[in-house]
Amino acid sequence: MNIAVVGGGITGLSAAYKLLEAGHDVAIYEASDRTGGLASGFRDKNWDWPLEYYYHHLFASDKHIIRLVEELHIKDSLFFPRPITSVVYHGQIFPFDSPRAWITFPGFNFVDVARFGLVSAYLRFSNPWRKLEQVAADSWMRRWYGDKIYEMVWKPLLIGKFGPNYRQVNMAWMWARLKVRSPKLGYFIGGFQFFVDMLTSAVKNTGGKLLLNSPIETIHSTDDNHIALTLGGDQLIYDKCLVTASPIQLLRMAPDISGNYRDQLTGLKSMGAVVLVLALKNQLMTKTYWLNLPAASPDKTNSDFPFLALVEHTNYIDKKYYGGDHLVYCGDYVDPNHVYFEMAEDEVKNLFAGILDRFNPDLKLDWIRKWWLFRTRYAQPV
Repeated sequence: MNIAVVGGGITGLSAAYKLLEAGHDVAIYEASDRTGGLASGFRDKNWDWPLEYYYHHLFASDKHIIRLVEELHIKDSLFFPRPITSVVYHGQIFPFDSPRAWITFPGFNFVDVARFGLVSAYLRFSNPWRKLEQVAADSWMRRWYGDKIYEMVWKPLLIGKFGPNYRQVNMAWMWARLKVRSPKLGYFIGGFQFFVDMLTSAVKNTGGKLLLNSPIETIHSTDDNHIALTLGGDQLIYDKCLVTASPIQLLRMAPDISGNYRDQLTGLKSMGAVVLVLALKNQLMTKTYWLNLPAASPDKTNSDFPFLALVEHTNYIDKKYYGGDHLVYCGDYVDPNHVYFEMAEDEVKNLFAGILDRFNPDLKLDWIRKWWLFRTRYAQPV
C-alpha cells in the first residue's frame, strides 16, 4: 500500500520504519523543521552533545525500543548509568530509590518501611492489572499504602504527572510504571538526538519519503475508499493514513470524523509540559539526578514549589559533554490552558529559578550562564 504518516516523532518514525520493512511505500509529513518531536534536542555552541528539549531516559526493561536500537545496529551507543532519585522532606533532600534508602528515610518508621516494601513488592512481582483497571490509583494507593505514605510519596507524583486529573488515573497505569522501572536509566552517546537521527536515516535509507515543514491541512476519505491529504492547497492521495499527532490535531485535520470515534477523541484529556533549562556555572545538588518535589494540591498557588520535577541532568550524564555546564531542568506537567502558557518567558524563568536557592543556599543568579524555556500544550494523554 501507499501510506501517509502524519507526524515525525518517535511514533511516526518507528511506524514508518516497520511499514517500510513490510514492503509498503511510506511518506512522513512533519509540520516542524525536524524529526523526533519531544525527544529531539538542541545544542549550545560549546557543547559536544545536544540536550533534549524535554528530559528523557529509558528503563532497562523497555524491551521494544531496545530491540529497535538493536535493529538499527546502535546498541553500543546506549548505556545505563545509575543516577540517584530523591525526595524533599522537611526542607532537606533524601535519596528514595532503593530498599536501603527507604529504611533510612527519616519520614518512615519501621511499620511504614514494612508496609511500603510489601505493597510495592506485590505490585512489582505480580500481574494484577485486570483488577487494577477497575479502580483509580488515588483510592487504591491510599487504601493499601495508607494515608501517611500516600500523601508523602505517591500523591505528589500523581499531581506532578497529571495535575487536576490525578484522581482519575487508572491504577493499572501506576502498576505498569512500577513494574517496568529500573534503577539504571538508559541514555545515548550523543543524546536522544543521536537515536532520532539514526532512526530518521533508517527510514530514508529504506525508501521512505520525509517531508519537513509540511503541516497537513485536511484529511478526507474519498469516494473510492482512499485517503486525501491537503498540503499547501495540493491534494495527495494515499491508500491509508496514520496520524501520530495529538487527538486535537487529528480532529482539526479530519473534520469528517463523526460518531462514537469522534466522541472518544473529544473525551480524551491531556497534559501540557513547561520546562525551563538552566546552564549553571556550578553544581546545584550534590548527587541527585531527579528530585521529586512535594505537592498537596495541583493548584500551583497553593504549593510550596511552582513546578514539581527538578532534574540535574549532569548528575546523570557527565558535564564534560556540555562544555562544563551544569544542566538543570525545572519541569512541570500542567493543564493545556494553564497560565504558564500565557506568561512571558522571563516571568516563568524568574518564578522557577527563584526557588532554587532552597536546594542550595550558595546559589547566586550569576551562576546562570544561559537559559531556555520550552512549552508544549500536548505532552501526554491522561
